[in-house]
Amino acid sequence: MSDSWKLSLPCTRAEAEAIDAGDGVMLDPPPVLATLEEVVDDAERWRLDAYFEAEPDAAAIAAIQALVPSASGTAPTIERLPAEDWVTLSQAGLEPLRVGRFVVHTPAHPADAPPGGRAFLIDAGQAFGTGHHETTSGCLAVIDAMAGTTVARAIDVGTGTGLLAFAAAALWPDALVMATDNDPIAIDVTRENAAINGFATDRFALVVADGARDPAITGAAPFDLVIANILAGPLIAMAAELTAIAAPGGTILLAGLLTRQRDEVLAAYRAQGCAPADMLERGDWSILRLSAPSMPVAAGPAAAGDRSGWATDGDSPPGAG
Repeated sequence: MSDSWKLSLPCTRAEAEAIDAGDGVMLDPPPVLATLEEVVDDAERWRLDAYFEAEPDAAAIAAIQALVPSASGTAPTIERLPAEDWVTLSQAGLEPLRVGRFVVHTPAHPADAPPGGRAFLIDAGQAFGTGHHETTSGCLAVIDAMAGTTVARAIDVGTGTGLLAFAAAALWPDALVMATDNDPIAIDVTRENAAINGFATDRFALVVADGARDPAITGAAPFDLVIANILAGPLIAMAAELTAIAAPGGTILLAGLLTRQRDEVLAAYRAQGCAPADMLERGDWSILRLSAPSMPVAAGPAAAGDRSGWATDGDSPPGAG
């Protein structure tokens, strides 16, 4: 096994939280990102470690530096690591996560699903979304609690590894599920994970798109369930477009926002006619379940069970929308 490399930079707590909530870099292969509190008595001093399979070049270094603007004047520490399976080591502490009927595990820690449940194998070295972050586990809890409701179409905006899309597909086996991300690597990872977890190749529509205005998305709307586990800023900016693709009275599930950002996010969606239905707090994070307005919104031609207008990966170019 070849040597690997680690790039380290100081960061603030806010930057660490943004990275943990999904901020990543568009590199191929993507590095594994890890954040940790640097000084116990100073909650604002954190560190970002980025693990690479090869020595990072100038472009890779710049991409990591862009994640932590507070360290713009600091030279990164770059070190060569011994030949070892550092991806497996990075997963060593990721014990299986159990949320209701769902179990999420890494290759290093296999686990079985409970009776009537579903286990998902998600490699922590691929992309954000192993389920262990509070935002993702909170979304799984809300989706689990929705069992018994009717969902014919669901979309996971900013899918990461595809985990939340997989949970929706498992809970509503007859639903058509779309997974989107502005990072093409995330869509590749989702496609691989779908196959690893035994989903049929036509079970998901995978779309590279920035936001929810891409024709592949609007053409497949309306969605009974809209999931967006991203960050507070984008959630606020996308309030109108996410509401527009939701079915009248449908569910909009929002995560990636800190509790202190909750009121601002709620206000943006109330302005679109959405009503809060439930709220879950996990650590410093809030997960919001909203009801879309009952008035019909503009939507594509597709009806439940009809794949007309249902895009497949490759139909939408990177950054479209």
